[in-house]
Amino acid sequence: MTIKVVRGNPTPEELAAALAVVRARAAAVAASPPGAARGRDAWSDPSRITRTRLPAPGPQSWTNTFRPV
Repeated sequence: MTIKVVRGNPTPEELAAALAVVRARAAAVAASPPGAARGRDAWSDPSRITRTRLPAPGPQSWTNTFRPV
């Protein structure tokens, strides 16, 4: 595994922290069973952003997009 710094001047401690995160993520992926179905990524789950249902498509749906709850 090669990591290249393309911008900035990180300290050795910052590089060590970044490398630890990358290695931990790689180890977690390698430890998962092959062919395991991955769940929906939490970052792409719309329910983390909205507490109510999104408006149904239609000519006036844009007016309900950012209505305060």
